[in-house]
Amino acid sequence: MDSSPQETPKTATIRTNSQSAAKAVTSPAAESAKKPAVIEAPIVIAARGLVKRFGHNVAVSDLDLTVRAGSFYGMVGPNGAGKTTTLSMITGLLRPAAGNITVHGIDVWARPNEAKRVMGVLPDRLRLFDRLSGAQLLYYAGTLRGLDNDTVRSRSADLAAAFGLEDALNRLVADYSAGMTKKIALACAMIHSPRVLVLDEPFESVDPVSAVNVTEILQKYVAAGGTVVLSSHGMDLIQRVCDHVAIIVQGRVLAAGTIDEVRGSKSLEDRFVELAGGRKVAEGMEWLHNFSD
Repeated sequence: MDSSPQETPKTATIRTNSQSAAKAVTSPAAESAKKPAVIEAPIVIAARGLVKRFGHNVAVSDLDLTVRAGSFYGMVGPNGAGKTTTLSMITGLLRPAAGNITVHGIDVWARPNEAKRVMGVLPDRLRLFDRLSGAQLLYYAGTLRGLDNDTVRSRSADLAAAFGLEDALNRLVADYSAGMTKKIALACAMIHSPRVLVLDEPFESVDPVSAVNVTEILQKYVAAGGTVVLSSHGMDLIQRVCDHVAIIVQGRVLAAGTIDEVRGSKSLEDRFVELAGGRKVAEGMEWLHNFSD
């Protein structure tokens, strides 16, 4: 016969509650161990300690920049801040005086050909073979990247339709407007389906309708896993389109991160003006208010 004391309903209830409480009380370390770790996207562009001088002028001074895969990354800064110089060094168009750059783990200056294969570039002060037609320029860009004839022609048709250039393909690029020239150059940068697009002022001279179209194309490219790095003076555009931003002033990155991290409680424009030295009040120009007849 079992001589152990019989458990009353009240005792059983107390023990059950105690066990539940014991399960509920866990250490913070145990709780954090249960949470899935946040996995950051791999680094696509890593620039460390970049320096570039033009004579006595220091255009870029010990600049660091990190861009992760799948980012729509904007670079903003006043005129002469070093944005174009930085992008030119990243894309292998300009050799830095110091520092190193890797794109998808490839050293841009030690293995330039490999690095350029994974990039599509829209440079500043655009230079194109403008005595070619738009179709010929796209074909040249595609074959230069090693694409076969059928692939080049198929992709050229797709890009022309996407950028609204179908009716202009048989015209010389020299006869294009500034906006059309920008669009055909962007199409050339994308024809080989690069992993990274580096675009210097891609919306300059582009009309608002075309700008919306180009933005949608770039957003779809990023959504598919591509990475876009662009410079622009349009704060509204950067704030609306990009998810990350770097503010560059006098050749240095003064703030970088997500749009929300950089702007804080302010607008991106106000934060930019604050870092760039504040608003300048024009004084001593009373003569401007005395209009001549």
